[in-house]
Amino acid sequence: MREDSQNVKILISRHGYEELVKRLEYLKTIKRAEISEKIKQSITFGDLSENAEYDSAKQEQAFLESEIADIEAQIARAEIINEKEVGIDKVNVGCKVELRNVDKKTKVTYYITGPLEADPDNSRISWISPVGQGLMGHKIGDVVEITVPKGKVRFKIMKIERGKNE
Repeated sequence: MREDSQNVKILISRHGYEELVKRLEYLKTIKRAEISEKIKQSITFGDLSENAEYDSAKQEQAFLESEIADIEAQIARAEIINEKEVGIDKVNVGCKVELRNVDKKTKVTYYITGPLEADPDNSRISWISPVGQGLMGHKIGDVVEITVPKGKVRFKIMKIERGKNE
């Protein structure tokens, strides 16, 4: 990670921020204690140089500490979006956007999120994704052409509303 990128704010909803804090608390308390217990138990199995359980537990501990550090860094850089104040005159982070595929005549609805809350399988796309970037700043009635892995797709923006991040 570049040094200057560590100061870049990460947009996140209040709900997403609270989930991140809960995850961190779980990892630091319950998960750390579980792994610590695994390490203690594996030490009783004998010679540590040939102890697969000990090696596995230590590796799990390293992954855990890495995840804790990542989440702490994300929390430190988080900028909470006040979804009640999100403007709906154009597509923005925190908006729910209803689109019509101009060519296929199908409708799709996306919630535009920050990268930490993206979940494309549940119609939650990051504003830094190709579709998110293509939509940002556009208004109702605009037709936007976006390049996706399968080619180009044209969407007409039908509705923009404040999203409810649940």
